[in-house]
Amino acid sequence: MSHVYEERATMIAAGELQSFVPFGREHCKNHPNAVNLQLRQLQPASELWSSDGAAGLVGSLQEVTLQEREKERWQLRKGTAPDEVEYEEELYVAGNMVIWSRGSKNQASYVYKAFTVDSPVQQALWCNFTVPQSKKDVKDVVEQTVCIVQSTCVNVHSMSGKDFMSPLPFQVSALWSTKFGLLLERKNIIVDGHMSPIREPLPTLFSMLHPLDEIAPVVCKSTGLFESRLQYVSDSALRVVFTCHEPSIIMTYDTQQCTHTVWTLRKVTPEEQTTVLKCPDQAGPVHTPNAAPSLLSTHLRNVTRLDSPASPLHCHVLHNQSRIPASPGLHSRAHSPSISNMAALSRAHSPGIAAPSFSGAQRFNMSCHTPSPRGHSILASPNSTLNDTALLQEMEPILPDLCIEQLWTETSAISREKGCQASKVFITSDLCENKYLCFLVESHQQLRCVKFLESNETSQLIFASVTVITAKDAAPLEDIHTMLVLEASGSLVLYTGVTRVSKVFIPGLLPPTFSVQNHQPQLSTPLENISTPARATVQHMSRLEEVGMPSPVLEVRSSTQHHESSWLEDTPFQQAAPHIHTFRDPVSNRVTLELSSGSMLRITIPEVATSELVKRCLQAIRFILPKDTAMKVLVKWYNSYNAPGGPSMHLEWNLFVTCLMTMMGYNTERLTWTRNDWGYLRCSDYHWQVSMQPALAVQGLEPVWPPGGVDNHQSALGLESSAMLFPHIPVLFYVLHLLYEDLKLDELQRSGARALVGLLQQLAKDLQLEDFIDLYWRDYPSFIKTFKEACVIDQAQMELMTWPVFLDGEAPCVFSWLSRSLRGQDVTPFPCLPGICERTKLLVLSYALYVVGDEDAISTNMLKYLSRLSAGQKKNMSDPFLRRQSSMKPAPSSGCLAEKLVVWLTSAGFTLKDLESVPFGVALPIRDAIYQCREHPCSDWSEEVCALIGRQDLTKQAHKVTLANRKSTVGLNVMLEPPVTSEADEEEDGMTDLHPEVTGLIWSQDLRVQEVRRLLQSSRPIRVNVPHLPEVSDHEYIEEKENKLLQLCQRTMALPVGRGLFTLFSYHPVPTEPLPVPKLNLTGRAPPRNTMVDLNSGNIDVPPNMTCWPSFHNGVAAGLKIAPASQVESAWIAYNKPKSADLANEYAGFLMALGLNGHLTKLATLNIHDYLTKVSYSLSWAETCTSHKSSCKRHELDVPHSVQVAAVVGIGLIYQGTGHRHNAEVLLAEIGRPPGPEMEYCTDRESYSLAAGLALGMVCLGHGSNLIGMTDLNVPEQLYQYMVGGHRRMHAGINREKHKSPSYQIKEGDTINVDVTCPGATLALAMIYLKTNNRSVADWLKAPDTMFLLDFIKPEFLLLRTLARCLIMWDEIFPNADWVTSNVPQIIQENIGNQDQTSISEDLNMETLVQAHDYIIAGGCLAVGFRFAGSANSDAFDCLYKFARNFMQCLTTSTATVTGQYNLQTCLSMVLLAVSMVMAGSGNLKVLQLCRFFHKRTFGEMNYGFHMAHHMALGLLFLGGGRYTLSTSNSAIAALLCALYPHFPAHSTDNRYHLQALRHLAVLAAEPRLLVPVDVDSLKPCYALLDVTYRETQWYEETTVELMAPTMLPELHLLKRIKVKGPRYWELNIDISKGTQHLQSILSKDGVLYVKLRAGQLPYKDDPQGWKSLLAPNLNSRSAEVHTFKPEAVSTFTSDAALVSFAEYFCRASESMKHKQETVALLSAILYECVTQEYPEMLPTHISIDQAVRTLERGDLCETFSLWQMKLVLELCESRGRGLLLSSEFLPVMKSSADRALDHWLCDNSHVLQAYLRRQSMNNDTDISMLACFLVYHSIPSLKNMVASDLEGCSCFPELLLKSSQLGVPVRALLRLSPLLLQKHDSGV
Repeated sequence: MSHVYEERATMIAAGELQSFVPFGREHCKNHPNAVNLQLRQLQPASELWSSDGAAGLVGSLQEVTLQEREKERWQLRKGTAPDEVEYEEELYVAGNMVIWSRGSKNQASYVYKAFTVDSPVQQALWCNFTVPQSKKDVKDVVEQTVCIVQSTCVNVHSMSGKDFMSPLPFQVSALWSTKFGLLLERKNIIVDGHMSPIREPLPTLFSMLHPLDEIAPVVCKSTGLFESRLQYVSDSALRVVFTCHEPSIIMTYDTQQCTHTVWTLRKVTPEEQTTVLKCPDQAGPVHTPNAAPSLLSTHLRNVTRLDSPASPLHCHVLHNQSRIPASPGLHSRAHSPSISNMAALSRAHSPGIAAPSFSGAQRFNMSCHTPSPRGHSILASPNSTLNDTALLQEMEPILPDLCIEQLWTETSAISREKGCQASKVFITSDLCENKYLCFLVESHQQLRCVKFLESNETSQLIFASVTVITAKDAAPLEDIHTMLVLEASGSLVLYTGVTRVSKVFIPGLLPPTFSVQNHQPQLSTPLENISTPARATVQHMSRLEEVGMPSPVLEVRSSTQHHESSWLEDTPFQQAAPHIHTFRDPVSNRVTLELSSGSMLRITIPEVATSELVKRCLQAIRFILPKDTAMKVLVKWYNSYNAPGGPSMHLEWNLFVTCLMTMMGYNTERLTWTRNDWGYLRCSDYHWQVSMQPALAVQGLEPVWPPGGVDNHQSALGLESSAMLFPHIPVLFYVLHLLYEDLKLDELQRSGARALVGLLQQLAKDLQLEDFIDLYWRDYPSFIKTFKEACVIDQAQMELMTWPVFLDGEAPCVFSWLSRSLRGQDVTPFPCLPGICERTKLLVLSYALYVVGDEDAISTNMLKYLSRLSAGQKKNMSDPFLRRQSSMKPAPSSGCLAEKLVVWLTSAGFTLKDLESVPFGVALPIRDAIYQCREHPCSDWSEEVCALIGRQDLTKQAHKVTLANRKSTVGLNVMLEPPVTSEADEEEDGMTDLHPEVTGLIWSQDLRVQEVRRLLQSSRPIRVNVPHLPEVSDHEYIEEKENKLLQLCQRTMALPVGRGLFTLFSYHPVPTEPLPVPKLNLTGRAPPRNTMVDLNSGNIDVPPNMTCWPSFHNGVAAGLKIAPASQVESAWIAYNKPKSADLANEYAGFLMALGLNGHLTKLATLNIHDYLTKVSYSLSWAETCTSHKSSCKRHELDVPHSVQVAAVVGIGLIYQGTGHRHNAEVLLAEIGRPPGPEMEYCTDRESYSLAAGLALGMVCLGHGSNLIGMTDLNVPEQLYQYMVGGHRRMHAGINREKHKSPSYQIKEGDTINVDVTCPGATLALAMIYLKTNNRSVADWLKAPDTMFLLDFIKPEFLLLRTLARCLIMWDEIFPNADWVTSNVPQIIQENIGNQDQTSISEDLNMETLVQAHDYIIAGGCLAVGFRFAGSANSDAFDCLYKFARNFMQCLTTSTATVTGQYNLQTCLSMVLLAVSMVMAGSGNLKVLQLCRFFHKRTFGEMNYGFHMAHHMALGLLFLGGGRYTLSTSNSAIAALLCALYPHFPAHSTDNRYHLQALRHLAVLAAEPRLLVPVDVDSLKPCYALLDVTYRETQWYEETTVELMAPTMLPELHLLKRIKVKGPRYWELNIDISKGTQHLQSILSKDGVLYVKLRAGQLPYKDDPQGWKSLLAPNLNSRSAEVHTFKPEAVSTFTSDAALVSFAEYFCRASESMKHKQETVALLSAILYECVTQEYPEMLPTHISIDQAVRTLERGDLCETFSLWQMKLVLELCESRGRGLLLSSEFLPVMKSSADRALDHWLCDNSHVLQAYLRRQSMNNDTDISMLACFLVYHSIPSLKNMVASDLEGCSCFPELLLKSSQLGVPVRALLRLSPLLLQKHDSGV
């Protein structure tokens, strides 16, 4: 090659020139801000100058602009969007503004965020903070932020929308972003000269790991000669010049030593923390020299924790670091260091900051403050003795977070002069992946490159040699592994690492040799004439740059670094052509050139290769060659590819082949096929389709080569053995062959394989590798046979080559490897290039795992199947490829091979898209595994696995729902538009937010939900219907109406409690709108005229404060609508605070509700105290504390009684189940607290005592007799006494003082007042012994069985006792009437039943007996209700319903007078509540009818309390709109006991026996157990059949029930598994025995379970019986069904557009298709099969097989690719023995067609096969193609092997069979070959 060509090749052209202006600057101009106004006014400065020459003016203006310009800075970086689009991000800073913009090649820049701050921005940078997660296995969250530094603080804005402001405790010179967070460099403030040497150094480098963290000093570990030292970084001469994330290193410059050092940056180890913080021995004098480090640590003690700002402690710590050595006299007062301090302080006049504000800032820069006068007086008092030891204990040290450890220091020999600090540092890697740390020392015009590598054992970096390149500037181009260097001469040169690649030619810029030098002298003269201000500026500027340069010209040039065109631009004398001055902002392969004229150009350096094929070839070459050779090859290729006017895309491969072969020593000019563009054409696709003949004829070559294959001039073709790559030809050939095999496995790369085969064929011929030639010929028979050129390589040359071991074996062919594994033969490991042939690796291992069935193929046995090719010099062998993947657990059964395969493929990043590009035969086993997994998936697979197996339902389920995007992903809230209502006021009833789609499915037959809404609405006037009798006067009539209204209002006021339960958790509030609270409407309308009836008219007496509690309940009901998963914030809670005082109660209720649903935790502590004084706040607060135990400090407030009651219950809720001794003791005493003097504790004592009992029960919930550490309290005995009465015991200990003085009005004496204490004590016992089955305690609670004792106990208390006893004996509760009546004592049973027949003895009080009987029965019913709460147990329901009917009959009979209406009504309410507890959430119709019956009864004994009970029952029945039900966990039962206490208030202000607010605690027992199937395609809830399996218990075996979802599930601990049943939906198993978390998370997200309809099935709603399904009628005969299948019907099976259009175009017999009737029928049949069998993805496979067979029949296969696939399919089906995913008839038909075609050919052309076996030349084209097909299809081994095993020498078939079986020839092939092979013997005999 000529020298000229070399020269031309080393120049490359840069592309895409654009002038560059930072986008932020444009945006700033439009920003309304003071700075910009100035900037705008200054725009036309140059025009001013040119017009009137007022240079002075311009000069002064210029100074302004310079300062403005000084403030303008920007930086660029590469960003990637989620969809892998690359773009550039720019962060622009000017004045107070920071503008963050983005733009990419195909999108103009746009502002992403713009920030304006209060003071000028000193710096802005991007930084990532990691937020560590508490859980072990969860990955840490990375917050991407932008940090804006001002003089006093850093503003941090994260991309997720969080803003932080971190105050800076000292002045900062620079911030650096690192892997862990921010590094802060402290500004060094120079104190007066004589002070500095003796001052103790302070830390200069600090870190901040998160904007909310403390700023902590950085520790440095430097390795000395003998030992390593650990100390704070406090050297003021150390400057950080560079930080890097990956690897995590920083580079510093020492201004005194003038050296650069590289440190690794890492987290501090705990040992290092302790070493640094160890304090010295305090006894000795403090000023000894060795104490220096300790003093340092003393300063870092945290000062902010101290009390008074001016305390001596504070000042001491602030100033003791500026001590002067103390005089001997001072030593006696070692403990009073303050005097020496003062001496120093008087001189520390720092102008830095004015008067100190004693804040955290003082910790760090203590020397620069003048203390306040008050500080003076304290410090100066000579006798103040401050003990140092006392000091240190008070202060907490700041722990260091990060440590820097020294890695490499520049040898001082390189440079000891001042001012050689690196101005630019970057990391670059070369084309062979060596890494360099480069830093530019501008003063020396040197670029120093330090090579570094990662060592194998540890993550340490090893720094190697330093290379110096002379350069004025340099910039890395990461994407193409090169860097651009500006040489001193001004020319641009591209380097890769430290290897020079070429010069870079920039169109439009003259090379420097022409322009710069000539003009310089002329330039320097006119500068003298500029008037003084301007020249001053110039000097000023050069001073700024800190670079001394000789001539004024250069000063000017250095000044133009301000990034806008300088004013020099417009001077008339500057004709100089601009030259490149510096680089900036390199991003991927783009960089900005700054020209001397001040303008900027952005250029793109071209890539190494654009075609995928060339890239992969280069990768392979780089992998296998020694690094230096590889580098030369790459550089050579880069130059020839990117020479100015380089090749177009399609020529790239051609150019590559030429380049490579030239380097191998070929003379490419003389090889026909690389000679010119014909070569390209011959490799092109077009050439393959046009038959070979004409093309060759045109070229003037003969179509058939003469047998010798040698042209007249060809004998001369030889190789240049001195060529660079000549010795490496065999290795390169092998590597490229492996790449070729990998390309064959990718449908999309097949054209690449075709192109590559030309090159490989040439090399194989020349290296005389028969095996490979045979292989290529079998792959591409029609191409290779025409290809006869060979270059002669003589033996001597052959020996010069390095022949690798691996070339000796058989030619590796991936298809035959897969085929052998399918046939079950032994396979040798397949060679593979790690990182390059990934597809080969994946598929080979997949076959090993799934076909061979070796479970460990993908973990420990990888090397059995893959041999890793390694280059001699490849670095570490710990390739990820060979690492054992320990994460895979060994799995036992073969059924899970499919599972393993799918999970493994996903972990390797294999997706459905990749699968589509795998050839169909190879892909079949993987598709089979996928199909198996699709049928029986696991419910806990990751999202990616579910996507791979095509189960969108599971993918959606696995998709983690975060709150932010909750609306979009969780099914039920998306689909609902609010229902359109007819009346405008309907929305106000507060019940609009239920999910009609779900309730409509659960109760599809009737309108019960509307009925419930009607019963529970309280926002519309009530209808007051009173007949107007003639004798009633109008006035009386009005009074009558109002009385009636008052009666009805008792009901209205009780409704909200029920409504709260009905609408529970159904609403997601909008943070910008207040919560809608329906109003409580207590007015009425009287028909017929609809006149208003109002209670406030004054005609009748209305109780005062009547609406207080109802409106409170109304607030609770509104608040309970808020779902727990909503986003609720403190501000929103406060925002809902009403303006008017009359709504205060409602707001109080709202807060309680927030407590109950867990949102109150979000309230700021500040607001809490304001709220605590209101009634329910303490309760609601306590509520929250159950989940958030931070605020449980008792607030000393004077609170009303109801709040005390609430607070007591609150204690119980907070300490629930803890068995907290102190609280238990207090509460136990409080149950029996006597009334005090002055009416203390006299009102509502009962509710207080009950609350104390409930709270005590909660604290000791379920502990039973093992109350640890409480035996001395005798809790059970004390409670028993409270229950039955007796003498009061003396209180010991804490409570003695309280009860000294008795009450002045209530005389109780020494006995316990049982009426007060009994309920609390009874329930406390029940809760302490809950579910313990402790018979002895239960017997205490038995109802008395003598009349005498019965008289002593209130009948109501019998209800409580019965309930308590049953709760203790939990396991003995049975849901039948016999069990309930068994609780009634003998005496009552005997006398109640036969009261009519026999005369009753005198001493029996019938009334007592009847009442006792009813209350005990009610207690029993309630117990059944608790035991079966939320279970919808039919036995329990029948039993309770029967009792309810009984009581209702009693109400109307004569016994009602004996028992008393009130008692009967109470019992009935309790039974009703019990029924609705059992049926909670189920909306049972019978219970609804009962509730509606009671809703209508508003007369007689029906008071406020009974209405509350009935409507609570109604609310429980439809709990949460049918989505929630009750739990029977201990805490749920405790909450229900509080809520359903069987004494309801008599009127709306009655809290005597039980605090009304506690009724809402029922919410705590609610849990979501509704499972709603949602169709994943339509996202609509639907019906689906479930199999729910119960685990075995002592009452029943393991049973499975079939439920139609949406359905309420039983309690999860009772279940074993849940399964979505076929045949309509894809099956899905949720195994609960492994753990309930998965199911719980589904239920908590609205219970959405995604399901997917199978093809051809209709949902149950449209087709309840399954008769309309398309598959139903087709059961008659298989043959008929194909004809009956109409293409139109496809759309009902599938919504896939591709399939529908396939049916449209290919399966319809149109006019033009008449003659192809058969094809149409076949395609229709295939489509029908694929769609109905649910594997539409197999459609392409079917068609490909069909096409392969047809081309084979026609005999025009020019490549055997499709035949290979066909063969793999057949082999797979033979090995598995069943029609894998392929229909039963289809494959055998195809197989026989193929066999027939080949056998026909063999009959006619056996001589061709014979000729092949005897290595004779063959001429006929079609025969040659068919021969290749025959050999491939029948897996006949390569010629070499056949000759070696001497098949032709066999004399008889058995011998032939034996020999061929060793070769692995299938028998069917042998049967066809044997006539030929045995023919000779027959003829010879």
